[in-house]
Amino acid sequence: MLQVRPFERSEPGPNADAFDETYLGRHIVGTRQPGSATGAGAWQVTVDGRPLHLMRRADGSYMSMVDHYTSYDSPLAAAKAAVDELGDQQLRPQEGEM
Repeated sequence: MLQVRPFERSEPGPNADAFDETYLGRHIVGTRQPGSATGAGAWQVTVDGRPLHLMRRADGSYMSMVDHYTSYDSPLAAAKAAVDELGDQQLRPQEGEM
């Protein structure tokens, strides 16, 4: 008998305001902050509770402070790539953050 299951998206859609998942044993959490005049809103992303700074590029993609050279389609994709790059290292707090 054929069973039909609803489509499950592995990545949050373009209008998602948050994600919370474990990737390679690391806890990744992201929330979209209220938007500016443009309405885009910035993302706050943490890996194991430590902030991962993301920047939105002019083309709408994202880069992380861990990898300045590659663009990613979403904040979650950028966070997963940062986890890949970090390996077993932890993010360090930036000056003034705790």
